[in-house]
Amino acid sequence: MEETLLPQETNDYNRIIPVNIEEQMKTAYIDYSMSVIVGRALPDVRDGLKPVHRRILFAMNELGMGYNRPYKKSARIVGEVLGKYHPHGDSSVYDAMVRMAQEWSMRYQIIDGQGNYGSQDGDGPAAMRYTEARMHRIAESMMADIDKETVDFQLNFDDTLQEPTVLPTRIPNLLLNGSSGIAVGMATNMLPHNLTEVVDGCVAYIDNREITVDELMAHVKAPDFPTGGQIYGMEGIKQAYLTGRGRCVLRGKLRVETKNSGREQIIITEVPYQVNRDALCDRIGQLVTDKTIEGIAHINNESNQKEGTRIVVDLKRDAVANIVINQLYKFTELQTSYGINNVAIVKGRPKVLNLKDLIAEFIEFRHEVVVRRTQYELREARKKAHILQGYLIALDHLDEVIALIRASATPDSAKEALVNAGWGLDEIQAKAILELRLQRLTGMERDKIKQEYDDLMALISRLEAILADEGLRFQVIKDELQEVKDKFGDGRKSEISFLENEMNIKDFIKEEDVVITISHLGYIKRTSASEYRSQKRGGRGSMGGRTREEDFIEHIFVASTHHTLLFFTEKGRCYWLNVYQLPEGEKNTKGRAIQNLLQLAQDDKIRAVIDVKDLRDLDFVSNHYIMLCTKQGVIKKTALEDFSRPRSTGVNAITIVEGDQLLEARMTDGQCDIMMAVKSGRAIRFPESKVRPTGRGAIGVTGIEVDDAKDEVVGMVCVNPKTPERTVLVVSEKGFGKRTSVEEYRITNRGGKGVKTISVTDKTGALVGILDVAESEDLIITCKSGITIRMKVADIRELGRATQGVKLIRIDEGDEIAAITRIDVQDEAGVVGEGEEGTAAEGEIVATDATAETATGENGAADTTDEGETASEA
Repeated sequence: MEETLLPQETNDYNRIIPVNIEEQMKTAYIDYSMSVIVGRALPDVRDGLKPVHRRILFAMNELGMGYNRPYKKSARIVGEVLGKYHPHGDSSVYDAMVRMAQEWSMRYQIIDGQGNYGSQDGDGPAAMRYTEARMHRIAESMMADIDKETVDFQLNFDDTLQEPTVLPTRIPNLLLNGSSGIAVGMATNMLPHNLTEVVDGCVAYIDNREITVDELMAHVKAPDFPTGGQIYGMEGIKQAYLTGRGRCVLRGKLRVETKNSGREQIIITEVPYQVNRDALCDRIGQLVTDKTIEGIAHINNESNQKEGTRIVVDLKRDAVANIVINQLYKFTELQTSYGINNVAIVKGRPKVLNLKDLIAEFIEFRHEVVVRRTQYELREARKKAHILQGYLIALDHLDEVIALIRASATPDSAKEALVNAGWGLDEIQAKAILELRLQRLTGMERDKIKQEYDDLMALISRLEAILADEGLRFQVIKDELQEVKDKFGDGRKSEISFLENEMNIKDFIKEEDVVITISHLGYIKRTSASEYRSQKRGGRGSMGGRTREEDFIEHIFVASTHHTLLFFTEKGRCYWLNVYQLPEGEKNTKGRAIQNLLQLAQDDKIRAVIDVKDLRDLDFVSNHYIMLCTKQGVIKKTALEDFSRPRSTGVNAITIVEGDQLLEARMTDGQCDIMMAVKSGRAIRFPESKVRPTGRGAIGVTGIEVDDAKDEVVGMVCVNPKTPERTVLVVSEKGFGKRTSVEEYRITNRGGKGVKTISVTDKTGALVGILDVAESEDLIITCKSGITIRMKVADIRELGRATQGVKLIRIDEGDEIAAITRIDVQDEAGVVGEGEEGTAAEGEIVATDATAETATGENGAADTTDEGETASEA
């Protein structure tokens, strides 16, 4: 390609100098880009400021605008900066100054503003002729020692004044307040941090220069935003600390409240950094209009300067708060991602820095400042000591000095005479003696001069020691950092939440057993197991949960706070939730709607819950199965491994045919016998091996025959033949129940009608539940009215299959038993012994040991019944 030349004529000579236009453009553009990079867009790693911010602070310092001085008009400050140091537009200076005064923009305000400086809702500041400002107290820590030759100065734009190239800051401002800017070919985006944490990190680095980034993160945990919020996940932040580039996800803080009308509302109390609150409300309103979010009835921004952020989102009556919250995080700036790009000017060049680099560069700069300040103070102290030494010599020869001065014709001759008097004075000392006030010749003043000289000599010794010992210099830096921390340190504003794959949150949760209750209308809570007192069978019971009139406790069981719960719905979906994530509540509270914890469909509800110790235990999940059964007698077996990867939206566990619904789910080890019972009182027992494992999407196979349209399966148990101490417990609607040996149920093929498990009469009501129990366990019975009773399984008689059983709980007229569950016996505080509250009254036990009449069942065993009735197998 032919080279293009640019002709260039000179005024003095008519000659052409050939210039390569490509090289000329390249050179000119590089010069321009470096000017933008260094002089405008990127902060200096040492003081964390861009030139405009540095010039504003320096101009305010020159005007004497300290934190304890009167405010001055912003226009005065802007004019000072423009006229002396920054020849650009006034709006660029004023905008930069305004940002340094906004508490929602700066983690630590540098300028103390008075007047309208805008708002977090996007309102702009008043014109600079209306607002006033002065330096914030923390800014004085950035200007400290600037007059002690600690930093280099340079000429301003017209070479008439000097301005600093950097401020001798005592605070690591770049980490504290962050910075953002777009240069040519590069950009920076550095997030703010907490002063206390950063100072601790600096001190840790001073103590150990070989410290790793991971060790520094024990002190500098994460960014800390002025508007608070919740940091969601740490992996991206860790990458930024390690490499200088990463990502931070920030969520607003909110809570769910219930109004007196029963409707729920979401209260947003903190929004992410740099998010406009009015714009956020407008965005939510637009999403509601577009029907992207359908559960919101109304939104209102009630934020004010005094109380802070408060955005109220009213939900529709049938809306699920948890689903709406997730939609807000997904579609609005309530969840915002910030790219971290730690680019700053280091020794005149842009550089990407990790956390250790940022701290190391600041400490190196502070070390340089301390050295230069100490050198300056040492020079000044020596100069002053030299003059004081001259004063002391003059006072020792006072009469001769006075006579010599009186005899001199001019000051110059007097100075020369003093130098030549032989007392060891030089011209500087002689000049100072001649300027000495007469009052300093008194005896008291002489003592002051002597004391001042001694103090100066001690100061000189200390300064010389600091310059000679690096350890002392770094101790000075640590002391000054600690002083800054004591003055300005505060707690974190932004909370940190780890994702489950980043840390084991269970390490921070106390492991204890809790009773979990789920009501018919879907309210869930966890309660300490000790709140449920043991009573004798036949007792009156106590309230296990306060529910609405049409609600009742449907599921009740015990689990550890470290376990994971698998929730199976009647439509065949499976959801996951850690026990510690369940809301805590007292025994008589109703709990929280489960739809706010799980993303359930409106027409779906929880039917079964399985307690799993650890889904990450590969050996355990690969050797266990989930058995599912439906009301129409379908049974299905799926490997637990298929349910070991939780998803927030849930997964399909079984395909449910129309008219059917999931009833029960149990976990097995592959060696169990399956027992299914129906409402009419029949039960079937068959080996688990008769059901082959299938995938999550399969329909399943027939477990028990249900031929009556009014009949349905009421429960399923999985019994291990190797545990003969376990018996089968059945309970009827009207409080009758019994235990029967598993061996009384013969093993058959799946899909049969089964055998009688309880004699169902009008007195007993239909069968409502079946459990496998041991005598060491307790039984908790829950009624639809909310009444619960806890009794020892050992107190329930073991009877034959065909009997109607004994009365376990007194049922009020119109009330029925809703659910039964077993609980392991614990050494719990507050347990009531037998014979105390809830002791059974005479005549309440239907079957007793004294019953004489018997009936022979199918297996030939003698079964006892109430009132001499004969129970025969159907």
